[in-house]
Amino acid sequence: MDSDRPPIVISRVVDAPRELVYRAFTDPDHLAAWWGPIGNSLPREEMKFDVRPGGYQRWIEVFPSQPGLRVEVHIDLTDVVDGELLDGVAHVTGQLPEGLQPHETRMRVEFHDEADGRTRLEIRQWLSEQLADPANQGWNEAFSKLDATLRNAVAVDVEV
Repeated sequence: MDSDRPPIVISRVVDAPRELVYRAFTDPDHLAAWWGPIGNSLPREEMKFDVRPGGYQRWIEVFPSQPGLRVEVHIDLTDVVDGELLDGVAHVTGQLPEGLQPHETRMRVEFHDEADGRTRLEIRQWLSEQLADPANQGWNEAFSKLDATLRNAVAVDVEV
């Protein structure tokens, strides 16, 4: 695998302020609301976060349609800049969906201000080519959940 060229490069503008989008990635309550493909969930009681350089994010992803699956995600954070950057190596193990093997993937998420209070996400993920399609599909499904979660959070902030 060419470490300079990630198989996944995503640039996406979301309709929420950067601080809120960053929190969606770094606060367990927020991440549990949107992470993963549609139908999957993250049991909040199994999430542990210490978001800082040298810290970690740990969670379990469950598949209600396939109760035997239990994906363990452990991210070792190498670089964190509050509100701007998350970079680390994810170790994916556990009972994975058919066709997937335990693996490691480097993930870098950058958060940039855009016009009108929106945020541009720049996501790069280094993983084997055979995992690129399932990972892209997972990101696309997760983004639809993220958009809904951010709409609700922005609406609550406006009402306050």
